[in-house]
Amino acid sequence: MSMPRRSMSTPLRGMSPTTFPLYFGGSSAPAGPVAARHADVYLTWGEPPAQVAEKLDWIRGLAKEEGREVRFGIRLHVLTRDTTEAAWAQAQSLLDGLDPADVAKAQEALAASESVGQQRMRALHETRRDVTDAHDLEIHPGLWAGVGLVRGGAGTALVGSHAEVADLVEEYAALGIDEFILSGYPHVEEAYWFAEGVKPILRHRGLLA
Repeated sequence: MSMPRRSMSTPLRGMSPTTFPLYFGGSSAPAGPVAARHADVYLTWGEPPAQVAEKLDWIRGLAKEEGREVRFGIRLHVLTRDTTEAAWAQAQSLLDGLDPADVAKAQEALAASESVGQQRMRALHETRRDVTDAHDLEIHPGLWAGVGLVRGGAGTALVGSHAEVADLVEEYAALGIDEFILSGYPHVEEAYWFAEGVKPILRHRGLLA
């Protein structure tokens, strides 16, 4: 795929004119045409693969009408360990650490959001907010909605062994996702787990340069 680039009309002081790719995200009906006309990379939050596929097809169709091609990225959290059991034990620890009052307060605030993307995130765990077992918030094999109980925006995480997380990354990549924006809790620790456990698998599979 080609990646059209947009020139900045006014370079920053002291900098020569240059170009930057434009990243854009939005799930509302008006957001689609904007992405199709102007974005180089369309970003989505981590919904189950079937829902992501529908969204990507939507943007592809709109971009085609504009005579353009758009690349895709996804925003996710990651919780990966040497074994499946260890990864889910950590997810359980995160869930156990949440105060139900904090969950209720966060959900009340998020319910007032007019963001369609946020509404879609909340819908992923709408009927599961009072669960005590982390597995009950698994909305697709290895995709966990527990983060969204207290966090706005990206509310899902890839949870599992290194190979299982790599499988999910590959599943999203097969849909057309080119870029993955990942984080974790605590961030530095999860970054090390991913770099040392998952990246070698992805590289072996030819998914990383």
